[in-house]
Amino acid sequence: MSNSKSLADIRRDYSRHELDESQVAADPLIQFERWFNEALDAQVMEANAMHLASVSSDGRPSGRMVLLKGLEDEHFIFYTNYQSQKGKELEENPACCLTFFWPELERQVRIEGLATRVAVETSDTYFKSRPRGSQIGAMASPQSAIIKDRKILETRFADLEQKHAADSSLNRPKQWGGFQVKPHLIEFWQGRPSRLHDRIRYLREDNGWSLQRLAP
Repeated sequence: MSNSKSLADIRRDYSRHELDESQVAADPLIQFERWFNEALDAQVMEANAMHLASVSSDGRPSGRMVLLKGLEDEHFIFYTNYQSQKGKELEENPACCLTFFWPELERQVRIEGLATRVAVETSDTYFKSRPRGSQIGAMASPQSAIIKDRKILETRFADLEQKHAADSSLNRPKQWGGFQVKPHLIEFWQGRPSRLHDRIRYLREDNGWSLQRLAP
């Protein structure tokens, strides 16, 4: 890259907060809720945006951003098209990783776990809560499929709008729904000066969670 020297010079020292074992909750889900609420209070842009990493059945990793839409019964919930690349990969290999990054607070949370589909009723309820345009968009898009051009999507969207113009509510398409990730590892990262960052990792055990400090 022509500007590789300037890239090497990009750095920032972190000093807003600290993270110590004596400060965190014994339950990482409670700790996550604390940090998430602080991100909301700080008006972090898209605080519920998270990077989802999945792995195909032949071991090829892929990643993308999705939105957290629920934290229930120790599960992180998001929604997608089951026929998309991530949907297929999670069906083939449920092992995945979620990562939140809140730069305004100099914080990161990394979650490793297994993904399963949420109950049909849960997907139905959430679908009905979405704006009508988002509902039709989910019906119109063959997510991750190769298409010739954008006009195909716009035509499908318009056709579905016309087809369902008289319908007061729309039913969830069967290929669209939620996944829930049950974590077995949650790591909290707090930026600190001189790259001596704080890292606290929780590991799920038979009788609860264990807590460890990691070197940065």
